[in-house]
Amino acid sequence: MSDTAPTNLNSKYAWRELAQKGLPKRSGTERAADFLEIYGLYDEATAREQASRCIQCPNPTCVAGCPLCNPIPEWMQLTAEGRFLEAAAVLGSVTNMAEICARVCPSDHLCEGACILESISEPVSIQALEQFLTEYAFAHGQVDASTAPPNGLKVAVVGSGPGGLACAEELAKKGYAVTVFDSALVPGGLLVNGTPAFKLDKSIVQRRIDILQKRGVVFQLGMKLWEDLTLAQLREDFGAVFLGWDSRKARRLEVPGADLKGVVQALPFLLQKTTPIPLDLPPIDVAGKRVVVIGGGDTAMDCLRAAIRYGAREAIGVYRRDQTDMPCSGREYHDAVEEGAKFQFCASPVAVLGNERGGVTGVRLARTEIGLIDDGRPRPFLVRPGTEFELPADWLILALGFEQLPCAHTGDFEPLSVNDWGGLVVDENQMTNLPGVFAGGDLVRGPSLVLHAVRDARHAAVRIHAYLSSSVSSSS
Repeated sequence: MSDTAPTNLNSKYAWRELAQKGLPKRSGTERAADFLEIYGLYDEATAREQASRCIQCPNPTCVAGCPLCNPIPEWMQLTAEGRFLEAAAVLGSVTNMAEICARVCPSDHLCEGACILESISEPVSIQALEQFLTEYAFAHGQVDASTAPPNGLKVAVVGSGPGGLACAEELAKKGYAVTVFDSALVPGGLLVNGTPAFKLDKSIVQRRIDILQKRGVVFQLGMKLWEDLTLAQLREDFGAVFLGWDSRKARRLEVPGADLKGVVQALPFLLQKTTPIPLDLPPIDVAGKRVVVIGGGDTAMDCLRAAIRYGAREAIGVYRRDQTDMPCSGREYHDAVEEGAKFQFCASPVAVLGNERGGVTGVRLARTEIGLIDDGRPRPFLVRPGTEFELPADWLILALGFEQLPCAHTGDFEPLSVNDWGGLVVDENQMTNLPGVFAGGDLVRGPSLVLHAVRDARHAAVRIHAYLSSSVSSSS
């Protein structure tokens, strides 16, 4: 507990008398030179002051805005009182890997975007306070790796992304022997194989992996689905199976020239220097080159910021709508601008330009205009005739979002029921049509947020526990 009291303000009006303060961060010039995390943490006094801005709504919209229904006002009150470890315990009781989620969660579209203060002032700094609390708990040795006594039951988790890790952790805490299988050589899924270190340092993920291993979770990596790993064998060897691997495919650019050398997808670009698995692609060397990134989401911001760190001569983002319509986090956009990224808004590619060697030399864009708002969403953008212009580029990186990737419906996975796009069908217990086989995350809902995967996994863990407990009772 901190002995330093926050500024002596009437807490009812602290939101008005105290300005919202974000986490301290390094200058754009400094951080663009490395891949270290850009943010620091609050000190204790600042954490208490920022938490005191919460007005303790009787019907907190921030809770409704969180996929995990995080009881934010409860731990906000504890934080404002300086009871940091108690606050961290409440936060950790409703989510897994809070220290990770707090770094990658698009809070300005979720809890902070739903904060009642958003419309009259600045929202409470929920995400920043989550980071403070989780790191405070680690620093004070309050993140334990205890489990219940072993119950003699085994569960297989396929996929070591956020969903798989959350499910494994919840079951390990209940005494299950959990084995996590993944085709990658490093666990963490897109947390390590798609998230730049300046946003989420790999040591943060490894720290959580270490906790899972202390809880008895075993990781079997480099396992190829349907080759080294079959569903029939998993069902024979384990009491229950949770399927939760990342399943998505990148959207393509459908314009002339999109197949030229120098047009690459976002994930291979981000992966090239972080994965130990050789990529079936030529090196993507952007040093001294002009890089254009197509897209306006967080992945596009990741690519722009990574390109700058890799020494790009310039990094320009192209988005078909205006800045206010960008799907990325506002923080990500401003961080990218501070680090040197430039933008062309209301522009859409109509062709990729190349040379006689098949390399990219630029992109032809056309100006767009946005229709009226319909049901809260912009109408499809319209290309304005006669507005084409060219933007020089040596590399064109596509960050156009993701589409559902149907689950391979062959071999012993063929009996699994799928929906119209090939996603696994589950019931209210997250169980597929095969008894004892559960699923969640991208495989079920399509490309979505980390928090949705964690929510599915936590629910599945509860239902797996009920399913196996029932099986044991009926057989005894």
